[in-house]
Amino acid sequence: MFRSLPAAVLLFCNLTAQATDLVVPVRDVPGFFASLPKDVTRVTFSAAAVYNCNADIVLPDRPLLVIDGAGAKLVLGPNSNGFTRRIVDQKDAERRTGSRYVIRDFAMIEGGRKAIDLQATLGSVVEDCRLTGQSEVAIDLRFALMTRVENVLVTNPAKLGFVVRTGDWPGATWSNSQSNHTVLEQCRVYAVATTTRAYSVLNCNGVRMNDCISEGAACDYDLFLNAVIDGNEDSPARNSVVKQFALSNFHVEHAVRKASIHVNMPPKASVDLSQIYWNGKMPAPVIEYISGQLNLSNIGWWADDFVIATRVSAPRINVDRSHNALSVEGGVKGGGTRAGVLQLKDALPGNEVLHLDYVRIGRSSN
Repeated sequence: MFRSLPAAVLLFCNLTAQATDLVVPVRDVPGFFASLPKDVTRVTFSAAAVYNCNADIVLPDRPLLVIDGAGAKLVLGPNSNGFTRRIVDQKDAERRTGSRYVIRDFAMIEGGRKAIDLQATLGSVVEDCRLTGQSEVAIDLRFALMTRVENVLVTNPAKLGFVVRTGDWPGATWSNSQSNHTVLEQCRVYAVATTTRAYSVLNCNGVRMNDCISEGAACDYDLFLNAVIDGNEDSPARNSVVKQFALSNFHVEHAVRKASIHVNMPPKASVDLSQIYWNGKMPAPVIEYISGQLNLSNIGWWADDFVIATRVSAPRINVDRSHNALSVEGGVKGGGTRAGVLQLKDALPGNEVLHLDYVRIGRSSN
């Protein structure tokens, strides 16, 4: 038999379980977050259409804190790192990964060094925001495990758009502070002339990018995928805990200065690139390859002037269900430096002649 709880007990349970919402005041946004009561689970930027903040907005440790932009515009000062965390060292970072945040619904976050600088967090979300004119990087994820970034539009980044990487504080290494299994979905970067890399994934495993766009002025790279552990980006990657990366339905709407996609992953890491559309002429290589198991599939469009540049003589490349022009038909020519779309370019020392032993071309789609 079930007995009803006394009304006073039910009332007490309801009161103690109630979450608290607060409205962010227009003045002193950093001070508001610094003194945020521990029972607050959601804050909203609904007191004004435009907020101004010159300093960092340091996020407090919370099991889950929802930061609702409510359609507001947040203007950051030139030295601000936007929404950020202060991490002392790797031990401090590991103690604090239990905190997570949902940052959403900002009509615009304008200016600052960074707009969002998430560190030492597990399962955070950034969604439905426009980030404009950051001087260093729009979104910087360091030891931000399983972060989901969705429907975020980055416009006019002076240098970098999205960066997914490891921690850079004392004690952090290429294997203990990764932003593994982060997902970027329906994101866009609109570059300006100074933009270097639209998307960067550095030493992180299991990252996925879906339905993303890179456009605007020419940048150095649309996607820079790298897992080197010695800081030398010209050496083949050797990070033993990076095993996979996947990119699907990627649209490129501009030229690039160096290469559209740079791939330097560990030799046994699977790099799946599917349904990529490069719209227009590409004077630089569409792919620059150094290392990794590169799998290209469902590439429906391939222009005659597109080139895959390899800096090593024996690249590991598999092509399937793609345009029939994406081939190495005819074998190695050009003095041992070219086979079809594949070209040995800016070769690393000891890689003077192109070999096709590990290049496989599967089913053609047309």
